Amino acid sequence: MRPITAQDFATRLSRGAEHAREAGFDGLLIAPGPDLAYFADYLPIATTERITLLVVPAEGEPTMIVPVLEHDSAAETTAAGTFRIVDWRDGQDEYVPTAALLNAAGRYAVSDALWAMHLLGLQEKLPEARFESLSHALPMLRAVKGPDEIDRLAAAGAAADATFEDILGVRFAGRTENEVAADLAHLLREHGHAQVDFTVVGSGPNGANPHHEAGERTILDGDMVVLDFGGIMDGYGSDTTRTVHVGEPTDEEHEVFEVVKRAQQAAFDAVAVGVACQEIDRAARAVIADAGYGEYFIHRVGHGIGMTTHEPPYMVEGEERPIEAGMCFSIEPGIYLPGRFGVRIEDIVVADHDGAHRLNNTSRELHIVQ
Repeated sequence: MRPITAQDFATRLSRGAEHAREAGFDGLLIAPGPDLAYFADYLPIATTERITLLVVPAEGEPTMIVPVLEHDSAAETTAAGTFRIVDWRDGQDEYVPTAALLNAAGRYAVSDALWAMHLLGLQEKLPEARFESLSHALPMLRAVKGPDEIDRLAAAGAAADATFEDILGVRFAGRTENEVAADLAHLLREHGHAQVDFTVVGSGPNGANPHHEAGERTILDGDMVVLDFGGIMDGYGSDTTRTVHVGEPTDEEHEVFEVVKRAQQAAFDAVAVGVACQEIDRAARAVIADAGYGEYFIHRVGHGIGMTTHEPPYMVEGEERPIEAGMCFSIEPGIYLPGRFGVRIEDIVVADHDGAHRLNNTSRELHIVQ
């Protein structure tokens, strides 16, 4: 896998400045979190009471302001040299040198991760400046992935696939959801994940809750079980869902599963560069509604993924932004019958000029487990 180089970070910074200019901003203010890792390869330890901020002006040189005790760490990243570093010392009013990097009456898009205490501190120094949420102002800033990012997402997806293949070999009946969730977490790490973000195990009626957290319910013979799991590997996310059944399913359970499978395929087939994101949601929803289960599909069909497991773009009604080549997102329709069972099938896909390709490639059939 090709390493992400200083030139890659320089390109990202240049693209960020271009996005700011086109949207009428004087620049971007990037706080510690996924945005700072994306633009500067930097995740400082101290992210609360001491301000660390990367200023990406629409015109001019990017500058990161850091506490002096973090100066050397910031200077040792892969991206070092693509931005200037300014430091400040404890006892100093850190908002004075930070404000000096900004236009007094400028308009800035600010990372959601910037602590309110720091934003308020800047507003006090620059009362005429305007600050807007980066996720609202420029939601597509990290949405289009480069080849290096897609490679990492593909590797994370393959590791999640390997986890699913392995989990099919464990016993479900007579064990608790928590026990199976622990198996999933162990397998994700065994297959290379540094961080496990979620391991949903929704058995029987619990599967009708899309965000059910695994609990002490004992999985029974005859249960449908929704398995939704993922995390971070080499800085990029995985997220997949498969639904399994303990023993043979009923005709109704099989029917519901097949409807979801057809809906997932219809949404995948709808992916094309230039198509509005909402059309992917509509394609899946139409299949489910036509089968009579429309009221039981209660969430959007997909979300973007990258350095975080949920990020723009969102495949949801009302999102009219067009799909671009390099966008990576989930397709995960579901049907949830309250008090009975649920079914969801999820893959991460990458849009390209030929349509889309999947980063999750395990079978989408209904697996029977013991």
